[in-house]
Amino acid sequence: MKSPAFDYVRATSPEHALALLAEHGEDARLLAGGQTLLATLNMRLSQPALLVDIGGLAQLGGIQLAGGHLRIGALARHSEVEASPLVARHAPMLAQAAPHIAHRAIRNLGTFGGAVAYADPAAEWPACLLALDAVMVLQGAAGERRIAAGDFFQGLYATARRDDELLVACEVPVADTASGERQHFDELARRHGDYAIAGLAARANVQRQGAATRLAQVRLAFLSLGDRPLRARKAEAVLEGGVLDAARLAQADTALRAELDPFGDLTHSAAAKKQLAATLMRRALAALTPEAP
Repeated sequence: MKSPAFDYVRATSPEHALALLAEHGEDARLLAGGQTLLATLNMRLSQPALLVDIGGLAQLGGIQLAGGHLRIGALARHSEVEASPLVARHAPMLAQAAPHIAHRAIRNLGTFGGAVAYADPAAEWPACLLALDAVMVLQGAAGERRIAAGDFFQGLYATARRDDELLVACEVPVADTASGERQHFDELARRHGDYAIAGLAARANVQRQGAATRLAQVRLAFLSLGDRPLRARKAEAVLEGGVLDAARLAQADTALRAELDPFGDLTHSAAAKKQLAATLMRRALAALTPEAP
């Protein structure tokens, strides 16, 4: 199929882009890497009157370490995040997640901010940002505002970003390795590059006391199990409740299955997705605590 007719303007600055959004309202769409938007245009799932191309705004790119967090510009490519030494050192979960995103050609063109703003519940970055307690930086005519990841993702392809705002960056707290923080990402898909059937972004502070292992600050953020990335808070609470052993793992498994309510799809039932989620949790805990019995 071919896309419907639309006008096109290449923004020369963030302010120019914001002015165009204010002028055209819901008739305008932002174009960054275009790996999602162009497909929806061609399938007539999106029919904007105007595309505002922000791909040339260099000030919205880059990855920097500042003030105890990584600032990842909205126009940073997936492949930049994948290859960044800063990301590998300070937010290893993101480096682990990047290779799961589609294929190399798409990672070379698609943007970090575009994927976050689109808020696909099967996407990797939203779940990672939720697990990492990241903050989204939005710019509007009145200035910047910051929104925690837990408040930013609000439903199926829905976020707290207003139509007259740009997502300009994401701020990710650096891993607190001094407190034993460890991070892990994994997902299950039928083929590499397919949408995930289920995925998990996990992190925890691992504390060793003799032969015992305890977890603190546990985050389990699942993707592809609902209309947005989901925290498994009851399972997290169980895992933080005492020594990590077989009994606690069983309790966490029970809590996880009770709190998850995944949707079935054409290939996997809700029960199958619960089983895969439990498997991912056990794998993540094994990866985070390789020294535990």
